[in-house]
Amino acid sequence: MKRRSIYPLVVYSGMFGYDTYLSVFTWRYGSKEMRQIFSEVATRVTWRRIWLALAEAEAEKGLLTKEELEDIRACADASKVDVERAHKVEREIRHDLMAEIRVFAEQAKRGGGKIHLGATSADIEDNADVLKIRAALDIVLTRLVNCLDSASKKIREYYDLPCLGWTHLQPAEPTTVGYRLAQYAQDLITDIRCVEFLLEEVVKGKGLKGSVGTSSSFKELLSNVCEPMELEASFLSKLRLDAYFVSTQTYPRKLDFLVLSTLASIAQSAHKFAFDVRLMQSPAFGEWSEPIGERQVGSSAMPFKRNPVSSERICSLARFVAVLPPVAFINASSTLLERTLDDSANRRIIIPEGFLAVDEILILYDRVMSGLQINEKAVERNLRRFAPFSATERLLMRLVKAGESRQEMHELIRAYSFKAWRAVLEGEENPLIDLLASDARIAAKLTRSEIESILGSSSFREQVGDAPKRCLEFLSREVKPILEKYADRVGRRVGAEF
Repeated sequence: MKRRSIYPLVVYSGMFGYDTYLSVFTWRYGSKEMRQIFSEVATRVTWRRIWLALAEAEAEKGLLTKEELEDIRACADASKVDVERAHKVEREIRHDLMAEIRVFAEQAKRGGGKIHLGATSADIEDNADVLKIRAALDIVLTRLVNCLDSASKKIREYYDLPCLGWTHLQPAEPTTVGYRLAQYAQDLITDIRCVEFLLEEVVKGKGLKGSVGTSSSFKELLSNVCEPMELEASFLSKLRLDAYFVSTQTYPRKLDFLVLSTLASIAQSAHKFAFDVRLMQSPAFGEWSEPIGERQVGSSAMPFKRNPVSSERICSLARFVAVLPPVAFINASSTLLERTLDDSANRRIIIPEGFLAVDEILILYDRVMSGLQINEKAVERNLRRFAPFSATERLLMRLVKAGESRQEMHELIRAYSFKAWRAVLEGEENPLIDLLASDARIAAKLTRSEIESILGSSSFREQVGDAPKRCLEFLSREVKPILEKYADRVGRRVGAEF
């Protein structure tokens, strides 16, 4: 029966369609470019690329004829991948890699008998996994750079705009909108450096080391020709891949743990930002809002709703990513001796879905940050309501300088502050300045205009310390070098479908 498809979806033998379970990462979350990396076709193309590199290296050592190599090369093309045939063979032999070898060998009739010569499955699969991880990290790095670029623009725009700070979700001293945004950007920089470390130091292949990592099969093949390490070096150069110098049957599963931990770190950074956006978008604060489309529906029941759905999705997916590193931890620490296979099934899930979730998270992060709306009137309103309380210490110091007792003035200001606080909670304007200015003892030392200059709106910019200066220096010292380093990536944005 022909199935109608609203959204693009690859269908093999009628197995997959909208009448069966599909992962949300198949079509809803993540980008097409990230999905393609982990697709069934791309995986098999990568396997064939690795088999070709092996054949080329072995041909250089006289293990394949020129005709055999050319036959393998001709069939290593992506157009030759036949997933349906490979799946049919796999259902018979219960081994996905061997099924692909058989299909490849059927096509390469002259060189097919030399495919996979001397190798074990992990020599192909693990190197392929690393190539996919490296490509996926490259996308993640580009997305992080663009999120940082969007954040830098907002920091520069609002670097000196005073806003109320909050600690313990209680009003605190003023800060600036730009300085708060700089905290999120700083987290992104840490994540960028973690990805760079992975790409430079951690993400390496297994190379060619055979069944337990000793290269014994290759030593037998290359007897009196060369050492296995020479063949491995040639093989790796063709793939432009570095490898761990020693390994067991697989590359160290610590690699997966570090990769998933970095993805979780990125998810944490995004969750912090998105959670704050959700909080600041609530009417009780009302200072920020994520971009909301004119035709966007907030609720099926309440037409007025303006829900922060993008930020909520970031938080939801971030929670999923957060639980993936423990699985990779168990894999790495429970791979007994030279190898066990109890990591195989879950690695098919945690690695691609971890990347796809972070891909979606960063697409949304960039969208929310670049379109973040700052309600400056609400920012000022909250400052007027609560900032005078945080400035009372400055008032206390002025009164002591004028000859008053610190302890007595502290108690006096505290009593008026509590009275003003009750009024604010009841919805009134903050009466603290009026209360203090009407006190005879305080009025004898400071005029009303002096009290207003200390506690009033004109003093807000004086209460933010060096936050504006730190914003600008942060952009210059920390952000600019990264954006210049990856200037070719800025603007390379590919969005998700939903």
